[in-house]
Amino acid sequence: MATTTPTPQGQLTGNVLFYSKPEPLAKELHSKLGVKRMDGPFAFAKAGHAVPLTVGEFPLAMVTGPIIFVGDEKLPIAVMGLNAGQNMFVKDDGMFEAGIYIPAYIRRYPFVFANDESAKQMVLCIDRNAEFVTDTDYDMAFFEANGEPTEYTKNCIEFCNNFEIERQRTNGFVQILKDLDLFEMKEATFTPQNPDGTQGEPQKIAEYFGVSEEKLNALPPAKFIELRDNGALGQIYAHMHSLVGWDRLIALAMTRESEQQQQTPTLNS
Repeated sequence: MATTTPTPQGQLTGNVLFYSKPEPLAKELHSKLGVKRMDGPFAFAKAGHAVPLTVGEFPLAMVTGPIIFVGDEKLPIAVMGLNAGQNMFVKDDGMFEAGIYIPAYIRRYPFVFANDESAKQMVLCIDRNAEFVTDTDYDMAFFEANGEPTEYTKNCIEFCNNFEIERQRTNGFVQILKDLDLFEMKEATFTPQNPDGTQGEPQKIAEYFGVSEEKLNALPPAKFIELRDNGALGQIYAHMHSLVGWDRLIALAMTRESEQQQQTPTLNS
């Protein structure tokens, strides 16, 4: 884990949501760069309808929307929209709707750890294409005049370090669920209403992995108590309760669609 800024060596690998031009943070490259304050700093998150989540965030994120698991790695995801590239909770002014939990994955931007395969280590990067990273009129510099990281940068490094610790803890949590064979494939569906008032055919919105309540309840008492004592049980229940959030997202999408239709002017024939 990086605790100081790395040198601009090595090749970064992997694609990371939101980060279009990650560069290893280094005084040789970024001594004259900084971050400017913006009234709406989260415009970049408008493209994130599914945002990675750490297990410690489950109790806070569950009130916003579904927490699901995706892919072979069963990565925990906060669902923040029904359509790819559309976060329903980021307003046009770059701010989140009031009362919405903002995942740490979003709050750490424009910083991120990335793999430097040649050096076999994690390096701290910034997204050079971030709207608020600039070489003019910035409010918080990355480096002091002597080349040392500023207090702002040190705080960001600490945040990313803590995020990495939580990410590793999340991997351990997911492994527990895998070892106990608690995952099952789930579907989120929506049944539209026809113009005549009858119900239409159910439509599948998403397919994902979730914890099976049946498998959970069938665990031996000793395993159940173990999950309770190590804190995993509370996070499992947070995930399960969050799934009612599909109904909220669907209702919100329908309300906004109706509002848009009412605002669209019609041509008189």
